[in-house]
Amino acid sequence: MATSPKSAKSTGANASATSTGATSATSRGATASATATTTAAEPTRPARSQGRSRRVSGVLANLGTYAVLLIAAVLTLSPFLVSALTAFTSPRQFAQRGPLRLPDPPTLENFAALFTGTDGFVTPVVVTVQMVAVILVGQMVFSILAAYAFARLRFPGRDLLFWVYVATLMVPQAVVVVPLYLMMSEAGLRNTFWALVVPFMLGSPYAIFLLRESFRTMPSELIDAMRVDGAGHLRLLWNLVLPLNRPTIVTLVLITVVTHWNSFLWPLVITTGPEWRTVTVATASLQSQYNNNWTLVMAATTLAMVPLVLLFIVFQRQITRSIGASTLR
Repeated sequence: MATSPKSAKSTGANASATSTGATSATSRGATASATATTTAAEPTRPARSQGRSRRVSGVLANLGTYAVLLIAAVLTLSPFLVSALTAFTSPRQFAQRGPLRLPDPPTLENFAALFTGTDGFVTPVVVTVQMVAVILVGQMVFSILAAYAFARLRFPGRDLLFWVYVATLMVPQAVVVVPLYLMMSEAGLRNTFWALVVPFMLGSPYAIFLLRESFRTMPSELIDAMRVDGAGHLRLLWNLVLPLNRPTIVTLVLITVVTHWNSFLWPLVITTGPEWRTVTVATASLQSQYNNNWTLVMAATTLAMVPLVLLFIVFQRQITRSIGASTLR
């Protein structure tokens, strides 16, 4: 059947219109897609700016923290640095230049004067070492035994006795100095070595409290297993409890040594002569009303700090473990 020219023209026109509509629809779709892409891409710019601002604020916060820590470290270490610098400065240089300058040249004459003077510094060092050693042994033995009893043994009034004993931590040492002095005088121990050590060698409330809490966190299964094997309390304490609590014990040893190495009030009160002076009392006696030799005093202070710093350097890993274990509890 033949197609008329008019119908052919209309068919071509319809096809052209359809093609044009499709093209315009495609262009509109592409435009909409581009618009959507642009709209979706626009929110990433504020997100990037927010991320940058957060990083900048984090860096500024870290810088502020480090600045505060640096200032605190400088303020903490400045007295020790001034003491060490003054100890190596001659009295003449100290009088001319003050304490805040490097010694030029450094000198050891202050340390030599400590050990060659009339009073000397050897006897106070020896007395202090002996005193700290006796107190340390006594406190560790009695504190470990008492803490084990409070932690693992059952007896009437255990908790009440423990908290009454720990409550003595709230009593300042200055309050008990006079009663202790009267007791030592009545016993005839004033100005003797035993007067320095007897009041402190029979345990420490702080040590017993810390050890008791450490012993209580031990697994009961280990203790029960050793008891089944026939282990007594002393064997259990020596073979199991002490090895597992070594960091805590080392920390207590350091605290005890530092506390009694630096003790001043009780040795000053109970001793009357130079034969039983401790390091702190001997250092204070170097500075009198008529003798302002600060270089000699700073040399004695620096010498007294050296053993404690060495102890901390040697046992700092144990201290870190003890602090970490206590935080986990």
